[in-house]
Formats: sequence, C-alpha cells, structure tokens
Amino acid sequence: MEAAMSPPPLPPDLASLLVIAPNWVGDVVMATPVLRALREHRPAARIVSAVRPGIGPLLRGAGWADELIDLDPRGALGPLRAARRIRQTGARAVLLLPNSFRSGLTARLARCPVRVGYDRDGRGRLLTHACPVPAATEPTPTVDYYAHLGAFALGLADIPKIPALFVTGEEADAAAAALDGLDDPIALLTPGASKPAKRWPPERFAAVADTLSEDGFACVVSGSPGEASVTGAVVAAARTPITDLTGALDLGVLKAVVRRARVLITNDTGPRHLAAALGTPAVTLFGPTDHRWTTLPEASERCLLAEPFLPAEAVADRNPRLCAITRIPVRDVVDAARRLHAEKGSPR
Repeated sequence: MEAAMSPPPLPPDLASLLVIAPNWVGDVVMATPVLRALREHRPAARIVSAVRPGIGPLLRGAGWADELIDLDPRGALGPLRAARRIRQTGARAVLLLPNSFRSGLTARLARCPVRVGYDRDGRGRLLTHACPVPAATEPTPTVDYYAHLGAFALGLADIPKIPALFVTGEEADAAAAALDGLDDPIALLTPGASKPAKRWPPERFAAVADTLSEDGFACVVSGSPGEASVTGAVVAAARTPITDLTGALDLGVLKAVVRRARVLITNDTGPRHLAAALGTPAVTLFGPTDHRWTTLPEASERCLLAEPFLPAEAVADRNPRLCAITRIPVRDVVDAARRLHAEKGSPR
C-alpha cells in the first residue's frame, strides 16, 4: 500500500497530537506500529494516546505517548464528554484509528483544527483529511489497514508493521507473584472469546492441559471476570491442577504473564495479540472468523483453522457451519504446542 502525499495531514512542525486508539485489545496491539511511527517521525510533538477505560496498562512502558488518557464516547452524551476531554489536552490534531461515525463526531465536537481518519461510515465531512479506504478483494490484515492510515497521516509511503508491547518492572513483579510456586515451562490457556462461536470447547482445553502437564508444563488459565464460567469449566474438566487467574490481572500484569509463558493456547482473542507483540509462542484456534483479518507479522504462531481448505475467495465469517471451531481436534492442538515449544520455547 502506498500512501505518500505532500503536504502531510500531520506536518513535521506539529506541536500536539491526540490519537484515539481502537476499542478492542487486539486492535490496539495491531495499531502499535502507528503509535511507534508517530513518535519516530514527530519527535517534537506532544502526543496523547486516548484509550477505552481499562486499556491504558496495555501501552505502559512503550514511551510512544507523553500522556495516556481514558476516553469513553459511549452513550447519548458520550461524544460531548469525550470532546471536552480532548479539548483539555490542547491537541491541535486528532488521528482517529476507530472507524465509527461516533469517533468522527467526537473529533469534530472537540474543534481540533486537524482531524484525520478513514473516509467511511458517513463521517468524511467531519474530517479535515479523509483517507480513502484501500480497495481489497480478500480480507485485509488489520495491522496493514492501520499502517496505511498512519502512513497517510505522516506523508510516508509505508511504515513498519511489526506490533510491539513492553513490560514494566512493576508488571513483571506482579506477574511473578501471581505465578508464585509454578515452575517453568508454563502453558497459558485463554478459552474465552467475544462470541460463543469463537470458543473451542472448555473440555478440549482441559484435555490439552492434561497432556501438556504430562509433558512437564505447569498449566495456567486466564480470562476476564465475565469469562469465569468458561475458565471454571476448563478447571473443572481437567484431571491436572490448573492455576486459575481469571479476573485477577489487569492488562499490564497479563502482558507479563503472557511473556513468562512458554506457550499460549488460545482462541482468536486479545491475549493472542499480546503473545505476538511479546514474542511468546502461541497456538491460535480459528472457527468462523477469517484468520486473514488479523495476520500478525513475524509472530511465533501456529494458526489452526477449522476448515484449512476453504477457498481463498471464500471468507470464514460467511461460512459458520463449514468453519465450526469444534472441528479442530485436541491432537492437532497438542502437536502444534509441542512443536512450537521445541522450536521457540527455550527461556528468554
């Protein structure tokens, strides 16, 4: 993708910039190449990263922003409240990574002189610089999609697309406390996901844990508080003891736990992206969600597809029966985990 233009929407002498980050954990990780490029190419600007409440710890330690703020435009008056918060930062430009009309309205209400984002969802007139959406005949990796917008904003032909996260000393200490008493290697299981169709059955995660335990792994399960019933089902079905950290970690400490793990077994959900950004080997299970939307450059990952022979012109999201996640067998997951550990699992 080429996005070079002159003059760029974000000029070299820009004094201040606010970046509205995506809403989901995985999308924030896939947007980190943009955050890194903004810091590199606008070193004199004061950069504020605005994130959904609870997401901030994900970006701790990166050094790409001078300030992290929470921004929540939800609700009838949400855009007005969020716009007021943006004005308080004094930002002269806003880069919108979310695609929503609501985010465009928020930026317009904030009255920032420069408002950059994709021209979609009917919000083109709310922006001062509307980036055309790249044409595509197949699913486009989200990391490429964000990078294209970042290159457009900076007036570059392209930017590097490798996601990255960092772990602070405090986060590492908290992870060590959470994992106290467990010997390496650690296998981390994340059986939750945003939709039931994306969740491999808990009893199969339990079967994987039982086998990996026999291989010498200490098994840990993690999830958000809302996923307690799913993670609890894994623990209940397993013969081997599993340390359950569900609801016990903020995103900062979860980063450190993911980094400590020697292998992650996961559905297509947030921790999978953390693993890619931190160099942790991961086995990711894909049902009726096309893996091409979230291809992660240079990730140490084995993607197991429910239907690996789906034609390239077909999209898994549109074939839920053919791509039912239950079609992935336990033996394939165990084999992938063992191979990844043998290749990449030595202590870092």
